[in-house]
Amino acid sequence: MENHQISLGAINLEAADPAALAAFWAGVTGAAPLPGGDSVYLPPAGPNGFAMFFQPLTGPRPERQAIHPDLTVPWGSRQPEVERLLTLGATHRWDVLDEHPHVQWTTLADPEGNLFCVAEHPPTVASGPVSTY
Repeated sequence: MENHQISLGAINLEAADPAALAAFWAGVTGAAPLPGGDSVYLPPAGPNGFAMFFQPLTGPRPERQAIHPDLTVPWGSRQPEVERLLTLGATHRWDVLDEHPHVQWTTLADPEGNLFCVAEHPPTVASGPVSTY
């Protein structure tokens, strides 16, 4: 079997205002934006972080967003993290709290309307997830 070593290089987004959108995501991730011409690169904030690249919008936004980032936080910290992101300029879209026993999440939109989720998974024990009820 082949040993594939593939990792996520960066999430690329087109933005009406790349600098402003990069500033929002810098607040989300804790990374420092690196502008370059009309584009902005946001490096990973740490060894488990992810990079983002913001470039000028080249056409109309699609009506439907087919892909979005899912961010994971420790169990019990989703709501405080969501509240922090709302103060940075995110917009609350919806919550999924009781539909799946292995995950709860909140879907938000960044200042330009790009969706992303903040998810938390309950702690697990050897026999499976711990009941939260």
